[in-house]
Formats: sequence, C-alpha cells, structure tokens
Amino acid sequence: MLKAREAVRALPAYHPPLGGREGLRLDFNENTVGCSPCVLERLRRLDLEALARYPEREPLEATVAGFLGVKPTELLLTNGVDEAIHLLCETYLEPGDEALIVAPTFSMYPIYAAATGALVVSIPAGENFRFPTQEVLRRISPRTHLIAIANPNNPTGAVTAREDLLAIADAAPNAALLVDEAYFEFCGQTLVTAWRQLPNVFVARTFSKAYGLAGLRIGVLLGAADQLHDVRLVSSPYNVNAVALACLPDALADEDYVRQYVSEVCDGRTHLEGFYASAGIPYWPSQANFVLARIASREFVPEMRRHGILVRDRSSDYGCEGCVRITLGPHEHTERLLAALQETIGKLGLAQGASRQ
Repeated sequence: MLKAREAVRALPAYHPPLGGREGLRLDFNENTVGCSPCVLERLRRLDLEALARYPEREPLEATVAGFLGVKPTELLLTNGVDEAIHLLCETYLEPGDEALIVAPTFSMYPIYAAATGALVVSIPAGENFRFPTQEVLRRISPRTHLIAIANPNNPTGAVTAREDLLAIADAAPNAALLVDEAYFEFCGQTLVTAWRQLPNVFVARTFSKAYGLAGLRIGVLLGAADQLHDVRLVSSPYNVNAVALACLPDALADEDYVRQYVSEVCDGRTHLEGFYASAGIPYWPSQANFVLARIASREFVPEMRRHGILVRDRSSDYGCEGCVRITLGPHEHTERLLAALQETIGKLGLAQGASRQ
C-alpha cells in the first residue's frame, strides 16, 4: 500500500481560518486596502498571449535586484516567502539534521523543516518574548543546518538586534540562517548584503504585506550568489506566475503609494498601543503591521466580529494563551477599530488601568 514518508505523515496540518472572512479583515496581516492603482491598471492591460506563455522570471529578477541594491545573482523570486522557506529546507536539510526555531513564530518554519526528516529544535523565547540569543548560540551543534528567524517576528512584532543575528550566523557557518523580513517596510532593519561577509545568511522579503499583492503570491529570497545557485537547482523555473511578474514592476514604481500606506499603518500602531496602555491591557510593542495583546476573554474575538472586524486569536501559539493579534491599516480603518475596541472592552469589562509588557 502506498504511504507518504513518515516525516510527512507526522506533520501537523495547517488550516488557516480563511473561510467566512466578511468584514474588515484585521486578522491575517494583509494590506487592508489593497495594491497600488497602477497594478490594477496593469492587470486590465494584460492580453491573452501574456497568459499563454510560460512566465520568464529572470528579467524581472534584474529589475528587483536594482530596486533592492543587490546583484541579480544574489536574488531568486519565489512563490511568496513560503516557497523561499521550503526551498531552503530542501536545499540544506537532510534526515537527522537539526533546524533551530525560536517559538512562538511563523508556523511554516517547523512544518517545512520537519517534512525533510530533519529534527526541529524548538527554543522558547525569553521573558516577554525576548529573543533568546545566548540559548540559540548554546544549542548550535554540528547537526544544525538551518536556523529560521522572523524579524520582526510574527506574532509578537519583536525585532532581534542585527548584532545578535550576525553573531548567530558567525557561530553556525554550516547552517543556513534565514532572516525572514516579511515586515521590513514597517521596521526598517535589514540584513540585506550581510551574506557578503557571512555567506550562510539568507534574507526573505514579501510583496504581500506593504505592497498588497498577497493574492499574487510573490516574494524574494536573497543570499550569496554561489549559495543561490544551488537553491535554484531545487526551484521550478516557472515558480512565479506571469500575472505576478507583470504586475510587480508597477507595484515597485509606485513608491508614494507604499510610503503613504506604511506611514498610516505605523501611526495606527502607535494609537492602538496607546489604547491598550490606557485600558491596562498587556501588549507587546511591535515593529510590524500588527500588535499582539493579551485579552483574556473568549468573547472578545466573536464580539469584534459582531462589529464587522476580524481579529486573530493566537492562543494556540507557544506562550500566547489569551493573546489576540490585530493588523493595522490606514487611518479610517484604525478609527473604526478603536471605536469597536472601546465598546467591546467596555462591554466585556476588560479595562484595568495603565499597563504594558
């Protein structure tokens, strides 16, 4: 009888709650208003021939490389950051290898790593989700071949210091260090070009968040040219679809649109954190497009849904019992969110007085 590999059969299933998402969607860290109008105009101009041809990735890789200030050989376009993670696991992990993952974080890191037959070493974050640099350094061994770190982290929004990331890469020269910068635009800290001194460093970016292209599934993996040569051997030559490739240059060109959106998100983040502080609701200062708070009420998420606002319960993540993550958007969305929060917090009796994690 045909059976999947044992490593695959042992994987936990990931079922994001995508169904029934009517209302203001502040639950998946998506851009809450969508892509630049320039992208929509490009979509309208696509012709039948463009869709009939196999997509050609390399010319756009040169465009994106120029935009990011790297060489085309230091860049691989991917089907979202998810594929970038998958490709690194397939390239560098063998059964019996170790992948170091700090919890809580993006759930696909351990899933893709475990699927190769590697052992996932889960390292708990420190107090208040502080990044456990010394513990990560202590757990590096000759079997360590992948270390995945979201920076800023999801779901906490916390940033790991650049010097700590470089210290980890230096201490694990035989391991691929993936620094997932999916929320870079809301933070500004990056390890781009660090691979020129430490060739085991990889950086992933996405155009799903600030650029509003989550539905097109396009991201980018950056690293040393010789390492990316090997990663390309695992990648499909047609991994990014023609529609995404056609639209990305227009998204990159409309810098004002992205800049304005990011500015309003960061303003909203400040206002949401201020609301939590004044209400005495514990929260964690964020450098991403969301804020995590501990709201110990099972009625909170359904009550917010009754207001037409979707938020994400993160209680199943390590250390996040009772926590809710809320995505920020433009000013009008933040105003609507804060009004609903004010009413919901009052109705459920959750306000306690000034507090902060």
